[in-house]
Amino acid sequence: MARWFIRFSAALFLLFFGVLFGMQQAHHGMERMRGYADPSFPSVIQIEKNGNGELEAAVFGQTVTASDLQEKQETIQELKTFNLFSELGRQFADAATAFMETLLSLVGRVFS
Repeated sequence: MARWFIRFSAALFLLFFGVLFGMQQAHHGMERMRGYADPSFPSVIQIEKNGNGELEAAVFGQTVTASDLQEKQETIQELKTFNLFSELGRQFADAATAFMETLLSLVGRVFS
């Protein structure tokens, strides 16, 4: 019995550290796949000060200005599209809430 317990413990110990080693190897593989450890990749966002002291930002090499962002925000506000699924979900949630409140109040009246 003692010999079996020692073998079982050794196998368990070996498998546990095998899992830990595999997780570490997977982590390194994910870092290499994403490119975190690769210094040859350019940075995604570059922020620099120009001669006037203003900040210039570039995303993937394209410069972004405050007027561009304001135009996009105005465009989004003008759209104000109606989302059918969002409205249906909101109505379903309201109905479920009302149903549960009614059900719980009836149960409360019965047991009180």
